[in-house]
Amino acid sequence: MCNAEADLRRLTAILVADPARWRALQTVSALSPTTCWIGAGFVRNAVWANLHGSPSPVEAADVDVVHYSPEAAAALDTAVETSLTRQAPAYRWSVKNQALMAARNGDCPYCSLEEALRHWPETATAVAVRLDHGKLSLCAPYGLEDLFDLVLRPTPDFRATKAAPFERRLNEKQWLTLWPRLRRRDA
Repeated sequence: MCNAEADLRRLTAILVADPARWRALQTVSALSPTTCWIGAGFVRNAVWANLHGSPSPVEAADVDVVHYSPEAAAALDTAVETSLTRQAPAYRWSVKNQALMAARNGDCPYCSLEEALRHWPETATAVAVRLDHGKLSLCAPYGLEDLFDLVLRPTPDFRATKAAPFERRLNEKQWLTLWPRLRRRDA
């Protein structure tokens, strides 16, 4: 079995063992089984908490739902967020069409969800999951190695042109204090 398959099994086990996260995945799957994914801190924090042996309540943070819909208006995000909130009000849903995020981020237009994730700040954050017929599907352009190895590394985009925002995130989120086994790697 290759590392990618083993990492996906490991990630699945972590998410299945967390009833609140699994319910969030089921809620999104019931609403939009093929277009919406949950990513960023939802996945990253679950893994880091597991590896640190500490809790990471999903209800305490945004549940970042992402999709790539180039023809959709921003109003779709609001409608999806409203629907998710009605179905599962315990979560703080945040829905973002990644096709619209390139302009906001000062990037050239993204051509897919995977490309959008390539422009997220850290490799361990650039991960999204969804349930596809009850099975976990993964979109992780940089893989899961950094996530499971507790490596905090900027993506090439942030390393090359957005170093200051990356540093701000590190200071604001205080990950190196919250997750003391994390190791920062700049390359």
